[in-house]
Amino acid sequence: PQSDFVHLHVHTQFSLLDGACRLDELLDLVKEYGMPACAITDHGNMFGAVEFYQKAAERGIKPILGCEIYVAPESRFDKTSHGIRGAGYHLVLLAKNMTGYRNLMEIVSVGYLEGFYYRPRVDKEVLTRCAKGLIATSACLKGEVAHFLVSDQWDQAKKAAQEYSSIFGEDN
Repeated sequence: PQSDFVHLHVHTQFSLLDGACRLDELLDLVKEYGMPACAITDHGNMFGAVEFYQKAAERGIKPILGCEIYVAPESRFDKTSHGIRGAGYHLVLLAKNMTGYRNLMEIVSVGYLEGFYYRPRVDKEVLTRCAKGLIATSACLKGEVAHFLVSDQWDQAKKAAQEYSSIFGEDN
C-alpha cells in the first residue's frame, strides 16, 4: 500500500558530521514503506543530489532535492564576532522545479564562495535574489524562528517568520 508520509528532512552520508544514512539503504526503505517520494536535505551541500535523483528515479520514487542551509545572522560577509555557535541559523530549502534547483545550487555555491565562516552561509539578500522555485521550512531548533521562540523572544520569532514568508511567498 502507498503511504501518505513523505520525509522532507533527511541527512545522508553527504551531510558531513551529521548523517550516516546511505542512499541505497534509504531508498530501499522508502520503497518498502510505500512512500511515493523522499527529500534529501544535507547540511550546507548538495554533493549527493545527482546520485540521489538517479537512484530514486530508478526505484520509481519521486526525488525531492533540497538542502539545510545556514543563514548568517547578519551579512554573509560578516566573519568577525559570532563563533561557530552563532555562525548561522538553519533553514531547509526544497526545490519545486528546475528554477528552484538552479537557485538552490546558486545559494549553496554562494555560501561556500562568499559566506564561509565555520560553515557555508548565505544571508537574506541571497535568499531574496534566489527564492523563486523554492519552498522554505523553519528547519530544526537551530532555525531562526525556533531560536527566538526558545529564547522567549516571541516578537522576534514572528518577525523572522514573516520575513521568510515575504522572501519565499506565503505558499512556500
